[in-house]
Amino acid sequence: MRLTVYLAGEIHSTWRDEIKKKSLALNLPVDFVGPMEDHERSDNIGKEILGEQPNAVFKDAAASSFNNLRTGVLMQKADLVIALFGEQYKQWNTAMDASSALAAGKPVILIRPEKLHHPLKELSRKANATVETVDQAIKALAYIFD
Repeated sequence: MRLTVYLAGEIHSTWRDEIKKKSLALNLPVDFVGPMEDHERSDNIGKEILGEQPNAVFKDAAASSFNNLRTGVLMQKADLVIALFGEQYKQWNTAMDASSALAAGKPVILIRPEKLHHPLKELSRKANATVETVDQAIKALAYIFD
């Protein structure tokens, strides 16, 4: 059995690389997908596809349409979603992706530090599993194959 895992969360740090390397080291039969990690391309994809937009609001609306399209297709293909809430960046997209995954009936592993327990308490209760570290998420993922 091979699983496709959608990695939801901020795109500014290397947490996805850490998950991929640790999964590979354990020989887990997993393929990873996720949001566009090139922030500049993500912000400019509407302009790239539709051309110049009249202002920043239209530019963001155009980009978000194509980013939502990409996320929707990849998340629907995923067997599982791992959503990371880090401490440094705003987490609106992570909350939206985790909620969308749950609404679609996708199993979700939520990674959040203890200090974010309170603001994420309802989402944590909806997730299939909530952990505090990437290592714990990898152990939960590996457990599926035991």
